[in-house]
Amino acid sequence: MPYDMSNKLKIAVTSRALFRLENENKLYQEKGKKAYEEYQIEKENEILNKGAAFSLIKSLLSINTIDATRDKVEVLLVTRNNANTGIRVFNSIDQYGLGITRGVFTSGGELTPYLSALNIDLFLTANPKDAQAAIDAGIPAATLLTDNIPEYDDGGVKNQIRIAFDGDAVLFADDSELIYKKQGLTEFANNEAKLANVPMNEGPFAKFLRTIASLQNSLGDEQEFIRTALVTARNAPSHERVIKTLREWNVRIDEMFFLGGISKVPILKAFGAQIFFDDQKAYTEPASSIVPSGTVPYLSQSELNQYKN
Repeated sequence: MPYDMSNKLKIAVTSRALFRLENENKLYQEKGKKAYEEYQIEKENEILNKGAAFSLIKSLLSINTIDATRDKVEVLLVTRNNANTGIRVFNSIDQYGLGITRGVFTSGGELTPYLSALNIDLFLTANPKDAQAAIDAGIPAATLLTDNIPEYDDGGVKNQIRIAFDGDAVLFADDSELIYKKQGLTEFANNEAKLANVPMNEGPFAKFLRTIASLQNSLGDEQEFIRTALVTARNAPSHERVIKTLREWNVRIDEMFFLGGISKVPILKAFGAQIFFDDQKAYTEPASSIVPSGTVPYLSQSELNQYKN
């Protein structure tokens, strides 16, 4: 009988999101595939340093230790590398004791068809083009910032898993944010007050939030192994529509911060987030100095062209 992942939280992570591979990626960009492959084979017994996604992945996998009879989280390594260069990555996974045993190696091919086939709940990558393709296919995805990875505690369940989200264009659709961008703050506030009782449309991470909420419920409220936060630039009166939307969705968010333009960085630090998702680099870049941060992509075609192979 095939292995059943239907009732698990399914996360796909690339090697460059899980480990620090910026120097290796630079080698690939400057000297090509052959030089990169030779280097990875030569170094395949050297353990890689922890990357931006490492803390979250280790902590989520530690949930599987709660009930030895039933795993609740499945993490798959997905990469455009070939299997020949994947030995170093899996050696590092084994050395750190991560429970990742499944991998997808496409040798330069697209990843998105396989993410869809596996019904992935979250895709973490260092490549904006791949993140955008996943979002376009309806898969929650983010580009992790890998240049400024903070030191963090990766102790797992005993220290509680903490995930922070922005609201508009992340949990919710970007309809309201577009009004703000095109017509300004006053029209945005008027629109949100007028539509306070009308739930917002789902954004790219609504599905992931629902999955996390379901996992929280299955673990039991008294345990609080996972804690979530909404950290948004909204403030009163636009807060009401957010609260009523989540109420309509019947989705739990543990802490909410309506900051009205105040910096998100000290709040994320105080919350102790292991990852923060926002659609704007203006927020993820400063946040990345204190918490692993992922940009939920809304890139123009000209920006995407920078990342074409």
